[in-house]
Amino acid sequence: MTAIVEVNGLERVFGANRAVDGMTFHVQPGEVFGLLGPNGAGKTTTVRLLNGILPPSGGSARVFGLDPASDGQRVRQQTGVLTETPALYERLSAYENLAFFATLTGIPEAALNGRVLEMLAFFGLEDRAKDKVETYSKGMKQRLALARALIHKPPLLFLDEPTSGLDPEAAQHVNALIADLSHQNGQTILLATHNLLEAQRLCDRVAVMNKGRILAMGSLKELSRKLWPVTWVDITFWQVPAENATGSLKTLRGVKQVTGQSVAWQVQVEGEEVIPQVVQHLAAQGASILKVNPRDYTLEDIYFALQAGEK
Repeated sequence: MTAIVEVNGLERVFGANRAVDGMTFHVQPGEVFGLLGPNGAGKTTTVRLLNGILPPSGGSARVFGLDPASDGQRVRQQTGVLTETPALYERLSAYENLAFFATLTGIPEAALNGRVLEMLAFFGLEDRAKDKVETYSKGMKQRLALARALIHKPPLLFLDEPTSGLDPEAAQHVNALIADLSHQNGQTILLATHNLLEAQRLCDRVAVMNKGRILAMGSLKELSRKLWPVTWVDITFWQVPAENATGSLKTLRGVKQVTGQSVAWQVQVEGEEVIPQVVQHLAAQGASILKVNPRDYTLEDIYFALQAGEK
């Protein structure tokens, strides 16, 4: 499958500041790819480079096979960008805003009205379509900005901190809309954020950044295995197992360590594929198992482990 975005050794220098420092990553069609990092990590600069707003200082980037530095206009015809602060005309209505941007993107006049109404309905703004944007809440403005970014049906969407400054309810609404775009419409999305919970819910893969560099990249499962090659399993029994159960379990292939006492055990295994064998072995020993919980690492665990390694 041909990648929509191909970045190889990309660099951007501002004086003494190396904002993007040798980044390499690819984004596949239909994927939600996250750029994660603290403020100043280079996320927004990367989005600007990929849309031809800034020229690179080194390396290369291709979006739809085009070089954004020399073919920026052609790239932007196929991308939609939602910035952290939505740039909307406050004294115009929602309909007028979308109609204006639809005209700029080249949507034919005959199709313009239908497309604007379609987007207003999708983002739940049809009842306020004629109201001036200055009367909108911040969450409504963000939804309208997302509609503006998608008005020309771009195959690639860039979202830069899409829920920054929103209250929890508005942020949840925007995230639900993003999930719908991905799961129902197969939209390819590059999400730049420092909201780890948001990224874990939405992204197929992430690149964790710091000071313009990628520290690690992959799915949640892939990154967990890179950082913690072994797996811990918490096992709770209905009754205390027989005395020889612990010793016999330690001899099972793939079991690294067994700790705990009474009805609560912690078993370290080489990988998740060993867990069914552990359960079968204990059941054969007559143990009454109540719960088996493999320990899951969150994106927050991964992120802070990687960032701590940079200090």
